[in-house]
Amino acid sequence: MIPSEMLQQLFGFLLVAVCWGATNPLIKAGSQGLETVSAKYPEGGIKKNIAEWKYLLTRWQYVLPLAMNLSGSVVYYYTLGKNDMSLTVPIVNSLTFVFSIIAGHFLGEQFGGKDVWLGIGLVLLGTGICISA
Repeated sequence: MIPSEMLQQLFGFLLVAVCWGATNPLIKAGSQGLETVSAKYPEGGIKKNIAEWKYLLTRWQYVLPLAMNLSGSVVYYYTLGKNDMSLTVPIVNSLTFVFSIIAGHFLGEQFGGKDVWLGIGLVLLGTGICISA
């Protein structure tokens, strides 16, 4: 039987990793078209910055994943306060990688083949070792 404290710890790690990892490809997809806005201002400057921000913040495809990603950051800081930092940081960051790869795959991004599966397996093995220690 897994202790309740360990389950809470694992749930916090997974929640942050899903919030961060699943939203990374969604934020990337939601920002598509930004290049065309940027191209209208080749001289750069404040007008370009305002146009880019306006474009991004008026697209729900960008704002919604960004809000979820930022929510993950709130949970991350809470998780950091409740757990050992030397475990929390590497576990959450490595699981974020796993969820980014998986979410990107579902959005049609290139997967990478056997090496990616090996990497995911090693991340999960390392996470299991860290949590059980």
